[in-house]
Amino acid sequence: MPNFSETHLEIDLNALEHNYRYLRSKLKRGTKFLGVVKAFAYGSDCIVIAKKLEQLGADYLAVAYISEGISLRKGGIRLPILVLHAQPQGYPLMIKHCLEPNIYSLRVLQKFLEEAKKLKQSNYPIHIKFNSGLNRLGFGTDVISKIKTLLKDRSEVNVKSVFSHLAASEDVSEDKFTLSQIKLFQSQANLFSENLESRPFRHILNTSGILNYPEAQLDMVRSGIGLYGYGNEDRFDSDLKVVASLKTIISQIHSLQPNETVGYNRAFTSAQSRRIATLPLGHADGIGRQYGNGKASVIINGSKAPIIGNVCMDMIMVDITGIDCDEGDEVLIFGKGHSAEDFAKTADTISYELLCGISQRIKRTFVGD
Repeated sequence: MPNFSETHLEIDLNALEHNYRYLRSKLKRGTKFLGVVKAFAYGSDCIVIAKKLEQLGADYLAVAYISEGISLRKGGIRLPILVLHAQPQGYPLMIKHCLEPNIYSLRVLQKFLEEAKKLKQSNYPIHIKFNSGLNRLGFGTDVISKIKTLLKDRSEVNVKSVFSHLAASEDVSEDKFTLSQIKLFQSQANLFSENLESRPFRHILNTSGILNYPEAQLDMVRSGIGLYGYGNEDRFDSDLKVVASLKTIISQIHSLQPNETVGYNRAFTSAQSRRIATLPLGHADGIGRQYGNGKASVIINGSKAPIIGNVCMDMIMVDITGIDCDEGDEVLIFGKGHSAEDFAKTADTISYELLCGISQRIKRTFVGD
C-alpha cells in the first residue's frame, strides 16, 4: 500500500539538483545561470524550487508575470528576478518588490522610464530584449538608435543585460536558422553596446541551446524545462532526472460484462468481460479529455492501464484487466519511468503543457533535501 491517501504531485529536489549540476557542467567558468520558475515552476512549486536554486548557486531567476515575482519575494527569495512579460500598469509594484523588467518595445521603455522617474529611481536594472527571429517579443535592429536616444542621460535606469530567445534550438534540421539567430543577436548586442559606459551582459541560450550550442553561451544562459528533467531530445533526457511525478490511488474497482458502457456519453463499450478502476483526478486537475478513450495509459504495479471512456472533471477510468491490483493501490500518471513527455505525446502535445497544467488543488509533496 502507498504511504499516501490522495492524489499528489511528488517533487524530487535531489533530481532538481542533479539537473542543475548537469546543465552547469556544460558551461564555462564564470557563465551565469538563470533558472526559469514561471508557471509555478513548470507546475511544481515556485517557492520551493526557487529556494533550492538559490541554495545551489543560481545567479538569476525568471518569471513571466509581475504577480509571480511578488510571490517569490513574499516567499523570501532574494535572487535577482527577471520578469519576462511585465505590463506597464504593474510597474509601481514591480519597483516596490525589486523585480527587473524585460523591456521589449519603445512603448514599454517609455512607460518604464516615466514610472522610474516618478518614483525617483536611480540605476534601476532593466533588460533589453531583441527579436532575432522568434517574432514574439523584442526590439528590431532598426530601432536600436531610438532606444539609445531614449536612454541617453537617463540615470533612472541601468541596462543590466541584453538578450534574445531561440525559436528552434532543439531541432537539428533548423541548425542554419538557429545559427543565424545567434549571429544576428550578437550583431544587435554589439550595435546597442557601442559607446556605452558599461557593457550589459548577454544571453540567448535556453535549455536546448545550452545542450546543442554551448559555444554561444555568452555571459549567461537560461534554463526552464531542463531543470525539471526534460531535454527536448531522447539523447539528453537520459542524462536528466524527472523532478515531478503525478501519483494517485485506485478508488474503486468494477467488473464489466460484455456490452456494458463506461462514463459520460457511454464513450466506451466493453466487448468482453473486463475489470476497470476509477481514479480520483480528472480534467479539473490538468488531465484533459484528450487523454481519454484509449490514448494515454497510467502505470499500476508496473503494468500499463489505458484510460477508457471520457475523462471526467474529477475522475478517470482505466482498464486493469489482467493487472494484479486492489483498491487503494498506487497509480503513476506520469513521472519516473513514465515521463510527462511520453504521456503528453499520446494527445499530440508536449511535456510543457502537461506539467504547467497540473491544478493547484493537487497536493505537492517533496522528497530529497
